[in-house]
Amino acid sequence: MEDGAGASREELLAIIDALRAQLVALLAEVEALQTRVSELEAENAQLRGKGSTPPSWVKAHRPKRAKQPRKHRHQAFVRRREPPTEIREHAVETCPDCGRQLTGGSVHRSRQVIEIIPAQVQIVEHQFIGRRCGVCGKRVLPQRSAAELGVVGKHRFGVNIQSLAALLHISYRLPISMIRRFFREVHGLQISAGEIVALAEGVAAAGTDEVEAIRTAVLASSAVCSDETGWREAGRNGYLWGFATSTHRYFRYRHSRARAVAEGVFGEGFAGTIVSDFYSAYNQLPGGHQRCWAHLLRDLHQLREEHAEVTEWVEAIHTVYQQATSFTDPRQKARRQAAARFERELARLARPHRKRADAPQRVLAERIYRFRGELFTFVADPRVPATNNLVERSLRPPVIARKISGGTRSEAGSQTRTSLMSIFGTWAAQNKDLLASCKALLLRPAPT
Repeated sequence: MEDGAGASREELLAIIDALRAQLVALLAEVEALQTRVSELEAENAQLRGKGSTPPSWVKAHRPKRAKQPRKHRHQAFVRRREPPTEIREHAVETCPDCGRQLTGGSVHRSRQVIEIIPAQVQIVEHQFIGRRCGVCGKRVLPQRSAAELGVVGKHRFGVNIQSLAALLHISYRLPISMIRRFFREVHGLQISAGEIVALAEGVAAAGTDEVEAIRTAVLASSAVCSDETGWREAGRNGYLWGFATSTHRYFRYRHSRARAVAEGVFGEGFAGTIVSDFYSAYNQLPGGHQRCWAHLLRDLHQLREEHAEVTEWVEAIHTVYQQATSFTDPRQKARRQAAARFERELARLARPHRKRADAPQRVLAERIYRFRGELFTFVADPRVPATNNLVERSLRPPVIARKISGGTRSEAGSQTRTSLMSIFGTWAAQNKDLLASCKALLLRPAPT
């Protein structure tokens, strides 16, 4: 029964125990609720300004800091506003609603538009007037230099057109047909293909002394990167030789890839270091030698892809190269000692495999062991680069031009191209304005 009437003593005791347990649970719950009410009252008081610490669920207000000046960047990634050459104001003259005349006002916003004004062809006719002296009867004609006339030789086209034609053909690698189209569509000027060739030859002839000065500067350099690539002249295969320093580029075309070509460039008095690949034509040249690590690492990578069992050996050689490139001690004696130490380490890695006929790395091990004394010249002399990538990047544009045009058609064309490549390549390496430098070359007084 619910009221306990008629229940036995044991049943009543059980009911009492159940009620007592329920009472204990309720008292604990009431105590927890009272604690929670106290916490909420404290947080409420803090929110009303009676406390100093905000509750955990309220985002703290950050104190206002003094505005820092904006950091100036060395290079901006947006186009900066330039001084305008012309200002055009746009304003509404009448109100669109009531039609009242509007005056005054202030600049609400501005927008810059950069545009090119189509250049017009200027044809200047120079008339040389002869005057006769009334005393001696001599007829006198005026003399004007190329700088005063703005033209070289007997060309009808001035130095601006001549420089632009040579620049488009050599540096921008445009075929002659595209150069003709450019002048026709942009400037409304008709130029024949033969005239464009003659203009380029004129630039090369004016730069004869410049090319010789470039060759002299290359030979006087402490380190020269050298390489060769294929070229075609009149349908015949030949080789384009390139020699590069940090500030100069020199190119020469020959039908042969023999050692005599390189000897003809360097001569016997070269005292610098030649940075080249492992081609045998460079073995007997004068001066020091640095073999290109880029070629060696490329061959090692290919060997590792073909033979997985040489992975550890390849990585060991690569580790030696990384240690050599990270060596920064400026003392000359320490650098020479480090170079000798790296040579001994390479010899230790290559020696066990160079005579093993069954070793996959036998060829590269023999190459490393043979040229170990020419692989760390860049460690002993910090002026020497570890690779000949400089000249390879310089030879890349003519390779692209060869694929487009198929090469040159005559010996004179090859000579003109190599001369212009040397001139424009050197100016580009020196960060000069190519068009302005070419115009200055053409207008330079001839040596007496």
